[in-house]
Amino acid sequence: MENIWNNYRIAVIAAALLVIGFFMSAFVVNEEEQAVVIRAGNPVYVYNRPGSDVGPGLKFRVPLIDTVRMIEKRVLDLDMTDEEVLSNDQQRLLVNAYARFRIVDPIRMVERAGTTEGVRVALEPILNSALRQELGRRTFSAMLTAERGTALANVRANLDREARQYGAEVIDVQIKRTDLPEGRPLESAFERMKSDRAREALTIRAAGTRDARIIRAEADAEAARIYAQAFGKDAGFYDFYRAMQSYEQSFARGEGRGESSIIISSDNEYLRQFQGRR
Repeated sequence: MENIWNNYRIAVIAAALLVIGFFMSAFVVNEEEQAVVIRAGNPVYVYNRPGSDVGPGLKFRVPLIDTVRMIEKRVLDLDMTDEEVLSNDQQRLLVNAYARFRIVDPIRMVERAGTTEGVRVALEPILNSALRQELGRRTFSAMLTAERGTALANVRANLDREARQYGAEVIDVQIKRTDLPEGRPLESAFERMKSDRAREALTIRAAGTRDARIIRAEADAEAARIYAQAFGKDAGFYDFYRAMQSYEQSFARGEGRGESSIIISSDNEYLRQFQGRR
């Protein structure tokens, strides 16, 4: 009887140890998470990694030896506080931007940054530096055009290159707001922009006047060439045509103004064409 009781007690203890061992070794990986198994301080395996055949679900580890760190598989945000940036036209800008990234190499992330918050801490100064570099190459007005997209694409590429060493991939970088500082600097910036636009308008107007003069000179030269060709082909007709133009200008000059009449002799050479004389 005592032996049966001892065997029963051993079985209960063994079952209890198995249950405890199961709960200590088993863990669940959700669909939106990645699980990194850390052994002796080193990451050794990843569950539910992007592109891996090992998906989410019930997983096991070695009790008391392995630890598990859960890492977000979803897209994460990196918010940037308002930073003052000097543009290419020497205007101080307050820039508020953000980036979106995800962890694609959890083992490297654990080795280099430890946690996703560590990745954010590492990437924030890099984002600030990349924005300063790109916006410093461009004017404030350029940031209101399609050139803004090119600048942000360059920022994303630079940030992504640095993020790879932390096991992260940068998906997008966007600027929430780009403002001029309040107060006198803002007023000075507006005055500077106004004078710049006025200077550009004067330059464009001067160029237009120059082009108009060139076109007019070329047109006069072409007209003179055509007149010369016409005179060479039919001198009599050219002389008649020019006389008719002169008559029109001379006789219409005093029309409707009450001016005195023009009195000239009928034998005057000026009326030669008018009288049909050649």
